[in-house]
Amino acid sequence: MSEIGQIAYLALLAFLAPFGAHRLRLLWLRLRRPARVEARAWHGPLPVVTVQLPVFNEANVIERLIDAACRLDYPAGRLEIQVLDDSDDESVALAARRVLRWRARGIDIRHVRRGSRRGFKAGALAYGNSIARGEFLVVLDADFVPPPGLIRDLLPPFTDPSVGAVQAAWDHLSPDATWLTRAQALFLDAHFAVEHEARYRAGLFFNFNGSAGMWRRACIEAAGGWQSDTLTEDVDLSYRAQLSGWRFVYRDEVRVPAELPSSLRAVEIQQSRWTQGGIQSARKLLPRIWRAPLPVAHKLEATAHLAGHIVHPLTLTMAVALAGAGWVAGTGFGLPWVVHAGALLFATVPFVLFYGTAAALRRRRGLARRILEALLLGLGLGVPLTFAVVRGLGGRRTPFARTPKRGFAPRVAYRAGLAGGSTILRFVLAVALVGAVMNAALLGSPGVLPFTALFAAGYALASRECLRMPPAPAIPG
Repeated sequence: MSEIGQIAYLALLAFLAPFGAHRLRLLWLRLRRPARVEARAWHGPLPVVTVQLPVFNEANVIERLIDAACRLDYPAGRLEIQVLDDSDDESVALAARRVLRWRARGIDIRHVRRGSRRGFKAGALAYGNSIARGEFLVVLDADFVPPPGLIRDLLPPFTDPSVGAVQAAWDHLSPDATWLTRAQALFLDAHFAVEHEARYRAGLFFNFNGSAGMWRRACIEAAGGWQSDTLTEDVDLSYRAQLSGWRFVYRDEVRVPAELPSSLRAVEIQQSRWTQGGIQSARKLLPRIWRAPLPVAHKLEATAHLAGHIVHPLTLTMAVALAGAGWVAGTGFGLPWVVHAGALLFATVPFVLFYGTAAALRRRRGLARRILEALLLGLGLGVPLTFAVVRGLGGRRTPFARTPKRGFAPRVAYRAGLAGGSTILRFVLAVALVGAVMNAALLGSPGVLPFTALFAAGYALASRECLRMPPAPAIPG
């Protein structure tokens, strides 16, 4: 029996190996490839730009968003703003009043109501495109507060007619509010400062992130437009556009701050949507990518990017294995301590380097604490994100669930109730892992303790956050 456990444990480590290796490769590309130089000025008459604000039930932030969009530094005659509002609550009236106020000041802003949420965000953007007058389109989600110079910063690379989209980096309005926001901020810092910059420098495909970026309208149309058959319409359209020959530009020095989810359930909603949508996009796009006349390096990186969420079921399986082995025997599968020490280093060092580099590039203080919090949050999300992977692999279609937002002065308690199944399973695993740590310590198997303790801490921390959350009804849509 112990031999079966050893084989399963080592097999899990082998399956997890490529994910750490991929992080190291991206880090290498980011640090070794020279920065790319794009045009920094627009020559000739300024084009018409449409700013699109897709929103649904955003009473806490809708006014802030509209105000920031209307303060963008761009000639009024060349600027159009669309509030693509699918809401069914009081935010409709708030948006309508704000739009009237800015129209009275000479801003070309429209409050666009479709009457349904068909296609969710993708459907709203597609409808907005059909009535937009801009040659270029900026998309801003409800939780963003763009700086006034955003349009002028994103426009110059489009002097190259092959450029289809330009993405800015996401920044954060309150990155140090809690351990949750610190961990999320580091996730996003690593995604932009390391992942995006690495892929861009290496000439690999990367994605528009759904917000804080500008599209060439002709690119969207040539790639087949916004489609709602995945929950990550941004990733889907990005890859279709680049497969059609369009080039994307990333500008890391252009930062657009946004609100970070303030509760664990809000984080789960957002991350689950991204995870399920990523797997849906992989199922949809990878066959086309591998048939395309692209370098193998492009295909491999696209596969690693789109299918990367498969890591969540693997880490969850590792948590179950560690909990079971520690609880039943506490012997660490009968393997020598050096194997467990190697497993801990193998599982953490690539991510420590990855996140540590991101924190250094963004000059975040408290490096060690931030990295540990990010690792623990990543582990604590294993259960709901595994469920999201399963839904994506099974082709299950689910509604686009918006992320609850607080804003600076909350009007509405937009909260989501706990997801019962994943919460119960997480609690069970937290208890089992803590018990495994204690059992292994009592039975004198110190080798397995650090690795098991890391998982136990992640699940225990997430479970604690669940206990601190007040009960609330689920948010619609």
